[in-house]
Amino acid sequence: MTVDRRAIGQEGEALAVDYLQSQGLQVIARNYRCRMGEIDIIATQKPDILIIAEVRLRSRRDYGGGAASVDWKKRGRILRTSRHLLMQQPQLAKLRVRFDVLDVQPTDGRHHIEWIRGAFDAL
Repeated sequence: MTVDRRAIGQEGEALAVDYLQSQGLQVIARNYRCRMGEIDIIATQKPDILIIAEVRLRSRRDYGGGAASVDWKKRGRILRTSRHLLMQQPQLAKLRVRFDVLDVQPTDGRHHIEWIRGAFDAL
C-alpha cells in the first residue's frame, strides 16, 4: 500500500471515529492487530453492545462502493480477529457483539458516512 493510500485510509478511519463518537459511542481502540488480521474500530454502545467496525473508503461507487467490498474473506478475517480480541480481553466477551461497516464516501469536497449496523453475523 502506498503512503498516499494509507494516509487516505487513516483519514477515513478518523472521520468514522468522529462520526461514531458524535452518535454516542465510546471508541475504545483503533487498528487492533494480531496475526489473524485487523479491526479498524472497536467501540461500545450503551448499555451492553460491543461494536466491531470495518471502515471502507472508496472514491467511486463502482462495484457497489466500500460496503460491497467486505466480502466473505474479509468477514472471516474480522471474525477471527474478533475472537482473538475477546480471548485477550475477557471483560469485552460479556457484551453483545455487533459487526458494522462504515462506508465513507467523498462527496463534493465533504464526506458522507453510511453506517451499516449489523452488516454481517458471526455465523
